[in-house]
Amino acid sequence: MGQAEDRRAFAVEVVEALVAAGYEAVWAGGCVRDLLLGDGQVPDDYDIATEATPRQVQEVFGRDRTFAVGASFGVMLVHGRGQQQPIEVATFRTEGAYADGRHPDAVQFATRQEDARRRDFTINGMFMDPLSGEVFDDVGGRQDLDHGVVRAIGDPEARIAEDKLRMLRAIRFTASLGFTLDPATAGAITSHAGEIQVVSAERIAEEWRRMLGHSSRGVAVGLAVETGLLESVFPEVPAGTYTDAVSRLNRLPGAAGAMVGLAVLLVDTEDPRGVCRRLKLSNRESDEVSWLIGNRGRLAGASGMRRSKLFPVLSHPSRDGLLEMVDAIGQDDGVPCPDVAWCRELLKSVSGEDLDPPPLLTGDDLKAAGLSPGPLFKTLLQSIRDAQLDQDVGDRDQALNLFHEIRGRHQDDE
Repeated sequence: MGQAEDRRAFAVEVVEALVAAGYEAVWAGGCVRDLLLGDGQVPDDYDIATEATPRQVQEVFGRDRTFAVGASFGVMLVHGRGQQQPIEVATFRTEGAYADGRHPDAVQFATRQEDARRRDFTINGMFMDPLSGEVFDDVGGRQDLDHGVVRAIGDPEARIAEDKLRMLRAIRFTASLGFTLDPATAGAITSHAGEIQVVSAERIAEEWRRMLGHSSRGVAVGLAVETGLLESVFPEVPAGTYTDAVSRLNRLPGAAGAMVGLAVLLVDTEDPRGVCRRLKLSNRESDEVSWLIGNRGRLAGASGMRRSKLFPVLSHPSRDGLLEMVDAIGQDDGVPCPDVAWCRELLKSVSGEDLDPPPLLTGDDLKAAGLSPGPLFKTLLQSIRDAQLDQDVGDRDQALNLFHEIRGRHQDDE
């Protein structure tokens, strides 16, 4: 059994156990949406909603298989056996006011119908009984799914006011599903776009990772521009570059990574690392974005460039992302950037060891030859490395001869 099938089987097992204990239990939200789309989408995860309270869920599955991740909100994790990932089981609930625009002040356990009405978008407000296949839709989700519309449940202003992150989620769903955004919902987002900053940087960043890492990234950014969210989240991006940014993102290959997408979006900003810090990206992500943007001009004139200048760039772990970014920026009427095309042809004929061969000399060799670490030390190592990549020296003896020659010239100049 594959991982997806195994996950689904476990989700059925959890529902069966709750039903056998006398409680209503159904699949909820995104997994139902994806199953009803019927276009081959396999749910990434399964959420279960039930009338059972957290204490009752624990009684059904035992203390050793349950963990309260939000007992006050009625949310429990039920663990499988072996390596099976846990599944979230939430009690049907309604929610009070969202004073901070992020979390409900209080929740109250409720019916399935009431639970549906407190959710974000109609396409995410449906439930399914996996045992019978029956779909429960009290919010018009099936119709919006059929018509390809992302629409807030009930009053869009109220749904957005409750949780400002829903603004970004609306754009992500609209773009990734190829749907249209309901005008009233779009209007509510535009009205509240400036309030997105009440949401934590981590939650905002995660939505952008998912949008920029998806093939619909250009559509998502275009919607963010139209609703004012791009300006609110990325004030550093010059407004005059929005159209170019969308076009460039549309030219990225569908499988391009999220940080490549972010680098393309931020390529005209003065301080991309500062943006990464503000969004609390990881050091690895910040380094990748900064390297991509900092090296975007390093492929210019690649066909005539010395190996010592080109090969260190082409041996970098983020090389493929750089090629994708430079190509997206440099394409003219769909014609690939010549420098990128040349580099890709080159990479078909050179190996990783050609691009980054073991050094002929190291710092230890220079010390053994009597040179103390200092300003000249790094210069000599770099000169020898450049000569190696340019194939001016081919073995250790030749490298040592070059070392003594360069060292002698520096001593004569002193």
